[in-house]
Amino acid sequence: MKAKASSPFWVPIYAFFATILVGGLLLKLDICHPGKELSLLDAVFTATSAVCVTGLAVVDTGSFFSRTGQSVILALIQLGGLGIMTYASLVIYLMGKKVSAADRIAVSQTLIHNPSFNMGKFIVGVVTAVLSIEAIGAFLLYFMDPKGFYPFSAVFHSISAFCNAGFSLYSDSLTSWSEHLGINCVFMALIFMGGLGFYVMTEIWQIFCDLICKRNKKVKAHAMTWHTRTVLETSIFLVIAGAVALFLFENMKAHPDAPYGISKIGALFQSVTCRTAGFNSVEISNMTNIGLIVMIFLMLIGGSPGSCAGGLKTTTFRAWLAFIIAKIKGRSQVVVSWYALSEENVNRMLTLLALASVILCSAIILLSITEGSYLPHSQARGHFIEITFEAISAFATVGLSTGVTPELSNSGKTIIITLMFVGRLGPVWLLTAINSWQSEPRYRLPEDDLPLG
Repeated sequence: MKAKASSPFWVPIYAFFATILVGGLLLKLDICHPGKELSLLDAVFTATSAVCVTGLAVVDTGSFFSRTGQSVILALIQLGGLGIMTYASLVIYLMGKKVSAADRIAVSQTLIHNPSFNMGKFIVGVVTAVLSIEAIGAFLLYFMDPKGFYPFSAVFHSISAFCNAGFSLYSDSLTSWSEHLGINCVFMALIFMGGLGFYVMTEIWQIFCDLICKRNKKVKAHAMTWHTRTVLETSIFLVIAGAVALFLFENMKAHPDAPYGISKIGALFQSVTCRTAGFNSVEISNMTNIGLIVMIFLMLIGGSPGSCAGGLKTTTFRAWLAFIIAKIKGRSQVVVSWYALSEENVNRMLTLLALASVILCSAIILLSITEGSYLPHSQARGHFIEITFEAISAFATVGLSTGVTPELSNSGKTIIITLMFVGRLGPVWLLTAINSWQSEPRYRLPEDDLPLG
């Protein structure tokens, strides 16, 4: 039993839980919010949102917390962005100690889902690259608007953007810069890079270096691996398709005086930030239902494997799409680009979709009970889509909200905390950890076919 409890699949769960607990206790201290009361549940909620890089907040980060409290939140975001195990293993590596096999498996599964890699070099390279990108982002934000993004604010928002956290020091997030092309581009670049995955970023950088070193030589075809190409193609497609959909649907006014609408840059920004970042340059509560549905779809997909982003991941969406196409065409193989997915890979994708559906449906039902089950339908119209939006935003670690987060009951906050935690780890990871406690029975039952459909 002790060996199963110390399984490497449980190590990130323990690490995240411990960090959330410590972060919650720190945020509860008066020094983080002098003269203001913050319940332990709200402190844990904020810590969970930061560590799980979600961005949902029960209090305004900029006005409620002191600089000390904001610094604690920033540290939790940075820790959660790359994963607690990454930093722990980095410290061990820099101290010259041997990294255990358990840590190797845990970090490799978190970052690139490949246990056969040079862990020390990879982690040092990733952390160095991330800190460099965040530093460049902070400098650009400060350079473009020194008043709005003073040094601490620039650093805070750059880290929050790259880690796809969505925490902002401004109560209206980024709506004040909704038409500022430069600020929008910096945030979109940080969010996009943070959601690609560290393996993809490393490979792109290597390809770029090779092109610079061998610019006079003929570049080989298919320089990118299958994984990297799939991630990039799917990510770019989702950004463009999401932006077009949001621009069209939000500007289809039912009458000339309709109070909603969105600009092209606003639609593009929201399409990018829906992929688990959580910043908003438009007021979410003023968006149409069809616009919210588009955003829900984008939030569910999320970023890519091994990144700061959450969601079901772009590769899962691409595999699901290929699975549907294969069934329509009557093919036995599920093909993505020039490779066919293994049966185990397809089963993993279907398991992930099934688990996510069960978790989200259960959470939405529970939230409907805790957040206004006493209201008749005539009075609760619109409430269901707000609860659904909130639940999916938490599960996909996005952080966008229609404004119901501060109004949640204690039971509702507990449900959202659980969704953020499970969503950050991933339902398949959680299932794998639970399965590590189980054993396969040593017998087989007779098989038969059950009529379906």
